[in-house]
Parts: sequence; structure tokens; C-alpha cells
Amino acid sequence: MDFPRTTVAGISLPRMIMGTNWLAGWSHRSPSADNHIKMKFADASAVLPVLLAYLENDIDAIMAPMGLVPAIYDAVKMAEDKTGKKIIIIDTPMIDVNDTTEGRVSALASIKRCKELGATFCLPHHSSVEELVDKNARKIRRIDDYTKMIRDNGMIPGLSAHMPELITYSDDNGYDVETYIQIYNCLGFLMQIEIETIASIIHNAKKPVMTIKPMAAGRCTPYVGLNFAWATLRKCDMVTVGAHLPQEVYENIEISRAFFEGRYPDLEKRASPNMNQSAFG
Repeated sequence: MDFPRTTVAGISLPRMIMGTNWLAGWSHRSPSADNHIKMKFADASAVLPVLLAYLENDIDAIMAPMGLVPAIYDAVKMAEDKTGKKIIIIDTPMIDVNDTTEGRVSALASIKRCKELGATFCLPHHSSVEELVDKNARKIRRIDDYTKMIRDNGMIPGLSAHMPELITYSDDNGYDVETYIQIYNCLGFLMQIEIETIASIIHNAKKPVMTIKPMAAGRCTPYVGLNFAWATLRKCDMVTVGAHLPQEVYENIEISRAFFEGRYPDLEKRASPNMNQSAFG
């Protein structure tokens, strides 16, 4: 079957989005793991096979702060040239949110750069947006300034929301955003409140949610992490899935397809010094 898709602001998106932490060197594990990733994916030719594995299954959207990852950006262009398929870029730039003339000039330049890099969606990074949060007033101060900049530059605005209140405040105040990024995984890794509450916020969100870190940065297996995510999200929501190898991409897609088809995934058995064990089936 075709991989399931959803629609955000009129744009068809696959429900699985290409993640990039395991291509860019942000492992959430250790400096040595970060450095291993950076060495392995130092240039676009190393990134390309991973992107092609996604595109083979029509998973044609990628999330990254593109201005910070030139090897990944170059690999996107190479993959498009090789396959003839367009990759939808969901950019997550860090922007200057200082309430000064200089700050706004800098923020606009960052947003314009996203457009230059071909982004369809622009979701300012959570580390920038969270500086604007006023919990007492239940508002995100001046967020309309930045969503207007995004609209004016021909992109679709959204919010990266590690802080779950951002979704609630945005919906309550009717901010001009079309989607959200939210951490969501079965271990509660990096989630600021309990899993059940995040699940409730996602289910009540007025716009589709792009969830991230479904395997808790490698702390749970893909079978556990992906089945949890697909089973507890809405059909309009997405899961951003990173991979280190094309084979990992295929495994993640097979696990996901098996969930949607109501069957057990067809995967190789894990390796062992003695494969002849009854516990292996």
C-alpha cells in the first residue's frame, strides 16, 4: 500500500517525516556519538543513500534547520535530481527574537534564508519561540510578528513546541500557525510533563502535530517506539523518524506499514553468537 499521508495547510505530507538528528550529529547521547555521526555524514554523498531509501517509499518530507546542515541540504538537492521527486522541506531556524530593530532585521534575514533554501514550512526553533512565552498571560508575545514574516516570504508558518503549553496558547489565541512540532515518545524522554497529558494536548490541538523523537533518541527499539506513536496519535498527525542507515529506514517503514495493516512486521532476527535458540522462534 502507499504510505499514509495527511494534509497540512493544503499540502500533502507523508505521516512519516525524515528526521535529521542522526545525520547532523545531534544524538542526545554523548559527544562521542555526536562526533561519530558528524564524521560518517561529513558530506552529501554519505547522506544521500539514507534520503533515497525514504523516497523509495514516497516519504518525501524532511525536517531540519537547513541553514546549519549544508551536507543534508546538498543531499536533498542530489536526491531530487536523481529521482525527479520533490522533497518538502520543513525548516526549523533559530531566529533572533529580541524586541529591537536589530533583532527584527536579523529574524527577517533568517526567515528569508529558509525561503532561499526552498522551505515550504517554516517553524521557528523551540529555543527561540520559548523566549516569548508568558505563562501568566497564557500568550506567546509578538509571535504574530514572525508568522507574518513567514507568510510574507511565501512559506507556511508553524511552531516548534518542546514546551507543550505553546500548542495550547497558540490555539487559545488563534495565532497564524498551521502545524506544531512536539516531543512525544513512550519513555517520556525530554517531555516536560507526563505522557498522558502530552497525548491529550496533541489530540485536542486544532492543527496537525509533527511529533519528534519517537524512539527517545535510541533509548527504545523502533518496534516499541513506532507502534506506540501510531497507536496513540490522530490520523492527521505525523512522526519524524531519523535513521543512520538505509536498512534502518526500511525497517522503520516495514514496522509502520505492519501497524497500519494489522500484522507483525517482516524483519530479520537480531544477531546472536548462537542463532539456533528456541527463544528466537
